[in-house]
Order: sequence, then structure tokens, then C-alpha cells
Amino acid sequence: MIREFDIAVIGAGIAGASVAAHLAASHRTVICEMEERPGYHTTGRSAAMYEPNYGPPPILALTRASRVHFDEAGLLTPRETIFFMPEHQQQSFDRLMTVQQGMSEISPATAAGKFPFLREGYAKRAVLDPGTADIDVDRLHQAYLRLFRGRGGELLCDHPVIALEPGDSWTIRTRTEELRARIVVNAAGAWGDKVAEMAGCNAIGLQPKRRSIAVLPGPEETNVMAWPMVGDVGETWYCKPQSGKLLVSPADATPVDPHDAYADDLTLAEGIARFEEASTLEVSRVERSWGGLRSFAPDGNPVVGYDASADGFFWLIGQGGYGIQSSPALSRLAAAMVRGEAPPADILDQGLLLEDISPARFSRVAS
Repeated sequence: MIREFDIAVIGAGIAGASVAAHLAASHRTVICEMEERPGYHTTGRSAAMYEPNYGPPPILALTRASRVHFDEAGLLTPRETIFFMPEHQQQSFDRLMTVQQGMSEISPATAAGKFPFLREGYAKRAVLDPGTADIDVDRLHQAYLRLFRGRGGELLCDHPVIALEPGDSWTIRTRTEELRARIVVNAAGAWGDKVAEMAGCNAIGLQPKRRSIAVLPGPEETNVMAWPMVGDVGETWYCKPQSGKLLVSPADATPVDPHDAYADDLTLAEGIARFEEASTLEVSRVERSWGGLRSFAPDGNPVVGYDASADGFFWLIGQGGYGIQSSPALSRLAAAMVRGEAPPADILDQGLLLEDISPARFSRVAS
């Protein structure tokens, strides 16, 4: 039996779950997820920070427009961020300060008061962002999934899409059943280009990139949860307290094929070495490590909008490492665009330019 829907969303990570929750209020919506549980590859493997000064201009606008939702839902726990400028990172420092909102330069001595293991002489300059916070990612994701189900949406896990056939409606074939929907939303993350090619659309050049994380024990008799998140302005390492431990990353962005990502030991060792250069903490052991995928379009901006060559095929991919912090605004925007409604004014008021995220920008480059 072929089941009929208005909209089929491919992918149940934060992008797919959040847009589907909005769409289910007005359309019969199904999510097809290839894994046995939602958010397996990327959403569940995040450093979980809200950083309104992190990312390219469209992400900055979407992240800042998401703050109201995070605050109203009680999903943020304040945690300051300090960025250090070691030698040879003046350009990165200047670039950060040109786009920032609410940040202020502080002395290295003040920074050491907040992060007591800062190595003397490492930071030539430092900047404080008091507006960052920990995000409760699981609560955010699960809230969207509950809202989706509560509005009558159907979540199909272990349903990888193996074929997409256009027509008056799209035919969506999974391993176990066949569905039809007027609109397909491609929220497949690292697999976004593969889904597009199944639909007969041109790939945009989406590149998954691996991010490696080491989980380290904190120093004994020290409340690391009182520390800020710290890192260098050149984005070669960062350290974030989480659950009484320290997450340390080389901030790597290694191009890979879509897969179940794992941490690269050599890359992790390089990141830990940079962390030890910046701090007096000696890393004696790594408790565990993990890797995640962050997928980027060629220009680093998200891809949001209908494909000009395939009626009813909607792109929602390329959020990079910013998908969680931008999801409340991005999902509202995408849902409005899917329905053919005007974009929410509060998002545009943050300076978002729709042409910067449109899939049409790639066809313009090709021509």
C-alpha cells in the first residue's frame, strides 16, 4: 500500500525535526530517517554552545534571531566564552571584532582570573563574550519531535530513502515501503547531495567535514563547570566544560565522505598539544573521544529554498557546525518558505539576505 502525505522530510536531525514540527501544524507530514534513532550523526555529537558571534553572516542573523526561543524554552545555561589571541593571530582577532555584538576586550590577567590555568605569556590579547551559553541539545531536539508527533506527524526511523521519483507527487521509496508527497524537504545533512541526485537535481558540492573531540578529566578538587569556554581566535583549538569534564577539540574540519564519523587520534593529539601550549594543565589521559560531521556548502552558508529544476524539492542543508544554535529561527524561516509565506520579519531584521542562502546562487555561479 502506498501512503500519501503532503510533505516528506528526509532526515530527523535538528534541521528535519524542527522544520517538520512547524509544517505538521498545517500539512500531513512524515519524516524518513535512515538510522534507528533521530540525530545520530550530527545533532547528538555537538559541543552544544550558543554563540551569537560564531559563523558567517547568515548564521549570525539566524542565531541571534533564535535567542528568544532558547530563552522562552529555558534551554540555555549561561557560560561566558573567552577567545585568546596568541602570536600571529592578529588578523583573526580583527576579523572577529568587526562582526561581533556585545563582546569586549579584556586583559590577559582578567582572562586568567576566569580561566586560572592560562599559561602566562600565551595570550597577547583576549576578548570576552558574555552572551554565550550551554544549549540543552537533547531537550531542544526532543521538544521538536514531541511537537511534531503531537501535531499528527509520523516519524519513520530505519527508513533510508533509496529512490525519489518526480511526478504530480514525489514517490519516496525506502527499504520497506513506498510513500507519496507533494513536497520533499531535503534535510539529510551530510547526505544532502546524495538525496538531491536521487531526485534528479544537481549536487551543490556539499562537503562533510569531521570534527574530533576528546573528553578529559578536570584537575582534582576544581569546579571546572565554573570556567568559561576558551579557545584561540584562529580556531585551532577550544576547551569547554561539560558534565564535570573538559571537552577539548582541535577545531578540525577534515573533508570526508558521509559516514559514521570517529575521532582522528593524530588530529586529536595535535589539538591537545595546542591546548597544553595555552594552559598549564597537563593532559595525562583521554577518557574517551568521538567525532561528528559538519557539512558545508562551497561558500559556507546554508542552502534553503526550492530547487528551480525540480518542482516541490526543497533544500535545507549546509548548516555547518551551527545547525543547533540557529535551528529555532531557521526552522521557522524554512517552514514559511515551504508554505509560500513571507519570511518572518524578526529574522530579516537581523540582516539576513535570502539570496545568500538560496540554492539558486549555485546555478548563477555555474552560468
